[in-house]
Amino acid sequence: MSGTEAGGGREVGGVPEIDLTDPGVIRDPFTAYGRARERSPLARLLIPGMPMWAVTRHEDARALLTDPRFEITESSFMRPDVPADCLPYMRTMSEMEGAEHLRLRRLVAPAFTARRAAGFRPRIERIVEGLLDDLPAHTEDGSVDLLWHFARPLPMDVICELVGIPEADRPSWREYGATIASGAGQAFAAAIPAIMRGAEAAVARRREEPGDDLLSDLVRVRDEDGDRLSETELVMLVWQLVLSGQTPTNLIVNAVAALLDHPEQLAALRADPALVPRAVEELIRWCGPTLLTIPRHAREDAELYGVPIGKGEPVTIAVAAANRDPRAFTDPDRLDVTRVPGTPGTASHLGFSHGPHFCVGASLARVQTEVALTALLRRFPDLTPAVPPAGLRAPDPGTWRLTALPVTV
Repeated sequence: MSGTEAGGGREVGGVPEIDLTDPGVIRDPFTAYGRARERSPLARLLIPGMPMWAVTRHEDARALLTDPRFEITESSFMRPDVPADCLPYMRTMSEMEGAEHLRLRRLVAPAFTARRAAGFRPRIERIVEGLLDDLPAHTEDGSVDLLWHFARPLPMDVICELVGIPEADRPSWREYGATIASGAGQAFAAAIPAIMRGAEAAVARRREEPGDDLLSDLVRVRDEDGDRLSETELVMLVWQLVLSGQTPTNLIVNAVAALLDHPEQLAALRADPALVPRAVEELIRWCGPTLLTIPRHAREDAELYGVPIGKGEPVTIAVAAANRDPRAFTDPDRLDVTRVPGTPGTASHLGFSHGPHFCVGASLARVQTEVALTALLRRFPDLTPAVPPAGLRAPDPGTWRLTALPVTV
C-alpha cells in the first residue's frame, strides 16, 4: 500500500494515519482527529511500539463500546511495578468483562446514583468554599495557579470525605492525588502501597463505624441473594476512586480555560447560573480530558468498515473526534453552554464512555464540576487568565490537560 498526504496526515489504503508524536497533533488533536473522521470511520494511530486502530465517528464509537468482538484485557493497561501484596487491588472494574463485571457493577451501582451524588453536594460545596477561601493566600506576583491550588486538591479532598479518611491523614492523601495525577513513573508506583494501606484502614474503620458516606454504602450493600463485596473488592474500589477521581481536576481546569477564551459563553453562565449543569455536559463534550479510550483487543480476526483487524490488535475510540462529529452534533466545533443533550442535533457525549463500562462515578464527577464552576464564577467575577492557557498544554496524546492555569482573581 502506498501512503499519500491528505489533510495534514498520511493515508494508507484509504485509512488515515495520525502520528501521536507529531507536535501539531498534540497541540491540536481536535483538528487532526476531525480531518481523519471526515475521511474515514477508522484511523490508524502511530504510537512508538504500540500502533492501534481508532474509531472516529460517534455512532460507530457507541457500537464498538458494546461490540462483544472486542474486549478490555490486561494488555489494555500499563502496570506500575508495585509490591506483590498490592497486586490484588490493582485489577479494577475497568479491566473486568462479562459476568464478573456485571456482578460488581450491580453491587456498587446503588452507591453511585445521581440521587446519591446530589446528596453529597452540600459536603462538596463546603470543600469547594474552603479551597476558594484559601485561594488568595496562594497569590504570587498578582496571580494564583487554579490547577495546583484548587482543581487538583478538590477531587482528593472529596474522596477523603466520602471514604472517611481521618483529617490528620488527608494532607498525605492530597500528595498521593498529586502524584497519581502526574502520571506513570517511579513516584506513581511508590505512592501506591501507602494508598492501599490507607484504603485497608478506611474499610476496617467503616466496618466498625459506618457513617453517611460512599464507603459505608459499599460496605453495607448486599444484593437480593445476599452477595456482598469482599475486602479485596472494597480496597480495590477505593483505589479506583483515587484513579478516576483525578478526572474532575482536568475537566475543571479545561472548562475554566475554555470559558475564559469564550467570553460570551462565560457571560451567559454568569447571567444564568442555572445553565451550569447543561454547560458541564457541553464542556465535557467540547474540551473533556479524555482524548482516547482504554484500548480494546480483538477476541478473534475481525473486520471494521472493510478493514481487517487481526486477533489481539488494539482498537480505541477517538473521543476527540466522536464528540465533535457533525453527524451527531449541530455545529460541533462551537462551544455552546445552552445545548440540551438528547435533543435533535445534540447526541449524548462519550466523555464518560458508553455501554457496560460507562463511568460508574460520572454523577459524582458532574456534581463536583458543577459545584466548582458555580462557586468559582460567583466568588471571582473578575477572573482572568494571567498567561495564555494554550502555552501550558501538557504534551500528552491521551489526555487533554494543562500543566498550570495562572489566573488573576
